[in-house]
Amino acid sequence: MQSFRTEIENQIVEKDIIDLEKKIRLFREGKANEEKFRSLRLARGVYGQRQAGVQMVRIKLPFGKVTSEQLRRIADVSDEYSTGRLHITTRQDIQIHHVSLDRTPELWSQLEKDDITLREACGNTVRNITASPTAGIDVEEAFDVSPYANAAFQFFLRNPVCQEMGRKFKISFSASEEDTALSYIHDLGFIAKLKDGKRGFKVMLGGGLGSQPRHADELYDFIEAEKIIPLIEGVLRVFDRFGERSKRLKARMKFLIKDIGKDAFMDLVADQKQALSREKVEFDLEFFEAAPPLQDVEIPSVKIIDTKAYETWKSTNVFPQKQAGLFAVGIRVPLGDFYTGGARKLADLIKKYAGNELRFSLRQDILVRHVREEFLPFFYLELKKLDYVEAGYNKTVDITACPGTDTCNLGISSSTGIASVLEDVLKEEYPQFINGKDITIKISGCMNACGQHNMAEIGFQGMSVKVGKSVAPALQVLLGGGTLGNGLGRFSDKVIKVPSKRGPQALRILLNDFEAESTSEEKFIAYYDRKGKNYFYDLLKELSDTSNLTENEFVDWGHKEDYIVAVGVGECAGVVIDLIATLLFESEEKIDNAKSALERKAWADSIYHSYTSIVNSAKALLLSENVSTNTQAGIIAQFDEFFVETGKIELSTTFKEFAYQLNENEPSEVFANKYLNDAHLFLKRADAFRTKEVQNV
Repeated sequence: MQSFRTEIENQIVEKDIIDLEKKIRLFREGKANEEKFRSLRLARGVYGQRQAGVQMVRIKLPFGKVTSEQLRRIADVSDEYSTGRLHITTRQDIQIHHVSLDRTPELWSQLEKDDITLREACGNTVRNITASPTAGIDVEEAFDVSPYANAAFQFFLRNPVCQEMGRKFKISFSASEEDTALSYIHDLGFIAKLKDGKRGFKVMLGGGLGSQPRHADELYDFIEAEKIIPLIEGVLRVFDRFGERSKRLKARMKFLIKDIGKDAFMDLVADQKQALSREKVEFDLEFFEAAPPLQDVEIPSVKIIDTKAYETWKSTNVFPQKQAGLFAVGIRVPLGDFYTGGARKLADLIKKYAGNELRFSLRQDILVRHVREEFLPFFYLELKKLDYVEAGYNKTVDITACPGTDTCNLGISSSTGIASVLEDVLKEEYPQFINGKDITIKISGCMNACGQHNMAEIGFQGMSVKVGKSVAPALQVLLGGGTLGNGLGRFSDKVIKVPSKRGPQALRILLNDFEAESTSEEKFIAYYDRKGKNYFYDLLKELSDTSNLTENEFVDWGHKEDYIVAVGVGECAGVVIDLIATLLFESEEKIDNAKSALERKAWADSIYHSYTSIVNSAKALLLSENVSTNTQAGIIAQFDEFFVETGKIELSTTFKEFAYQLNENEPSEVFANKYLNDAHLFLKRADAFRTKEVQNV
């Protein structure tokens, strides 16, 4: 990845890592609030694991792009601080598990040596920005979306407008109308378009999965490429201000859009125009669109013995790029898990014989790019040594699954265990589906849909079923979902719940029926629509009978002991902090952040830090009066009602006018200084009020 480091940026990164180390120490000493500390570490990619005493660390890799140097660095870090296992996520990240909390700052500092960050990989932030793994090489693409995804990543990393939102925020960039980055399930999804020779994007707004999936609305059929960063910033400002903060299950942007409507939401976005950053955003087209740096090396002489296996691999895992003479090689990674030994050898391979680049895919696989046609036999044999030539890249056999009960606190039943078994069923009994693309199979260990089960043609969700006084692991079977292209998709129907050990038989019944009853060229979605939900319920109904469960069916896949429901506290969405003293302390920190931004001449950043300090201080006082606060906009309105209108706090104007000065002024040095001074004085007044109140108790 191109280095964007400057001396100032290096100082910011160093301060961030030191701050994490300091907060860990304070937490260990009992001097830091546990809930607030959790929020801080999540925003730095450190996530609580199902196993006590260790952490999952998520490494943020924008649009899944990795160089050989970065892959080696990740492998070294995993060996030193983790177990040597690397897990690819459906957001093109890498996760490593069983990491000591105390070693996370050191781990982070090692990654940063190759421009790899943990920052905002978890928590209530802009999560990893995803993109089509074929971006830049797709013969059907309008243009390479990589520069635009990268610019968005750079602009919003550590940006104060998206550090402590009510919930996480997800953005994707699709290279073509095939919509391989799944725009319709994102808070903001962009699909590359050309209009009269000009680059731009179709924009989708307010999508999401989880227990209540929502199809994104079309916001723009076309918007010029240079307008996307201001659009994202405006949307984030509104979400930060008006998004739910108390009721976690209602705190995603899709609920805000549903409640107030797209038009009202965009009116609020328009109100932010004056306050938006004036920083010029560069899209580094030359870097991303330049010819890959292929080495001038001799073609290794090899001989393919098993030509049938080689040809199968070529037909399912290799495809031509838009660059003449170059090919992309897909590596299917079952369950998204691979190991550091293979990672290092792969890094050496792409550095010497390809374009020194790979991308992790949304289906938890690896895509090697820029391989010369004459190198394909050599690549096949080298990958075969690593067991990286499983046929069926991006095909039906390529099942997506979240970690489930292996490591996740929220997992209800095993998703990786059943995924592995189903893949074996497909390979051994249904080889005709190895090259099939019309059916995707996705599995999640719970309703949160990290495995994207509710947008697949065939999906399974981890559940449990009560049988007398016992509980058995179960799977909800969902059917009929899929990506239709150009921003359109559909969510699958919940059809029936079956014991987990009957999952393979459910898949056999579905595939056998599809082959026997579908018409020629009929896709699974069309077949499902023709037959109807009730037909499939009846088809699988016998499997749902729990009156005859065997002893084995009370044991989950991959386990030896009887199943028990053990769901912990999820951290996917961060936390809500309601401690008055902590809020006032945070306000001081935000004042310091505003001062630092001023020194960097980042006027818009400084202004937003001051704004969040003002809101925090107001929230602290409202909580001292036992006033419930759900949104930032609510805090501002309620502060006027409970403090200004009652005369408890005297202001020269309403609190709403005082706080929303940032909407009325362009970012400038003069206003940034004034607003910082206002925020500082307001904090002093709030602190004095709180001190007096406590003394009078």
